[in-house]
Amino acid sequence: MNSLHTKTAKLAGTAVLGALTVVFDYTLKFSGLKIPFPLFPTLKFDFTGIPIVLSYLLFGFSSGATTSSIAFLAILFRSGDAIGPLMKAIAELSTIAGMALFTRRTKKIGKAISITLGLVLRVAVMSIVNLIVLPIFYTKYYTFSEAVLLLPLIGVFNIIQGSISIFGGLIIHKAIAGKIPLTTQRLSS
Repeated sequence: MNSLHTKTAKLAGTAVLGALTVVFDYTLKFSGLKIPFPLFPTLKFDFTGIPIVLSYLLFGFSSGATTSSIAFLAILFRSGDAIGPLMKAIAELSTIAGMALFTRRTKKIGKAISITLGLVLRVAVMSIVNLIVLPIFYTKYYTFSEAVLLLPLIGVFNIIQGSISIFGGLIIHKAIAGKIPLTTQRLSS
């Protein structure tokens, strides 16, 4: 496959997966199908991370980061609130960044390490971000001490939401791997 074709496929694939994050976000929001986390209902489960992980798996980290940015912009335009969309983008970006730390995913142990690093980095980053954001931007609801007490719940949520994103992306990737020439080339590296 020539370089121009590869770049075009990556750009088109990233655009399609970015659009899919928008579709997932808007559909789940306006249909009322976002599922509240029972232990902390402010947090809600969704599927917008799946196209972000899939974008990373198919086309690389820059594609996943771009797709995450598209999710940020879509949620920002829909909600008018910058904090929630930024938190979502940071969570999904940290997930693929953790996965990218271990790129050899061809064997089961490599895949397990990549998944684990994605989840661990997501939980670590989101713990730090919540310790900063909650007491500063949601002062009337959370003190720093209360934010610290919420970290275990936020961690459990991020493990579950990160798993939805990662395993959803991996399942779809497995279904299409080899059917798209670029995907075979990307994953063998």
